[in-house]
Amino acid sequence: MTQQMSVLDRDRAVVVIMDFQQGIVGTVARDPEGTVRRAASVLAAARAASVPVVHVVHRGGRFEAESPDVAIHPAVAPLDGERVFTKTKAGSFSTTGLDVLLRETGRDQLVLMGVATSGCVLSTLRWAADLGYRLVVVKDACDDADEEVHRVLTEKIYPRQASVVTAEEFARAL
Repeated sequence: MTQQMSVLDRDRAVVVIMDFQQGIVGTVARDPEGTVRRAASVLAAARAASVPVVHVVHRGGRFEAESPDVAIHPAVAPLDGERVFTKTKAGSFSTTGLDVLLRETGRDQLVLMGVATSGCVLSTLRWAADLGYRLVVVKDACDDADEEVHRVLTEKIYPRQASVVTAEEFARAL
């Protein structure tokens, strides 16, 4: 069962899409095509409703040097004017200026999606909850190498601190 968003506030929401890089989507996602397609639909709905989009990419380890693996998947690539933050840890807050940007722009409702559910999404959700952000996780625009871990996180853990919705439910809410 999906937990519905209490309210989606277009003036306070921002979509945060994390680690949708070729080498991560291609090796971590169990359903790379479906996950990318659903994430692209979330981005399209957000952009049509003038909800800002922020991209977060991982650098370090095998993603240190420029390579095709580092590139953001073209189906969810940033548009002109969309911010791209580079992180060196799992979560999107610890090594970036994301919190500063969100506070400066008055955005306190985060719509999260990423690969992997047990990595960047979990780390970002926990940190964001501690900082007082209102959270939404688009569960079918997240993926993880372990199906059971993804299920437990999106059905049992995330609902404690976030609304958990599908890409379709997010688009309808806009």
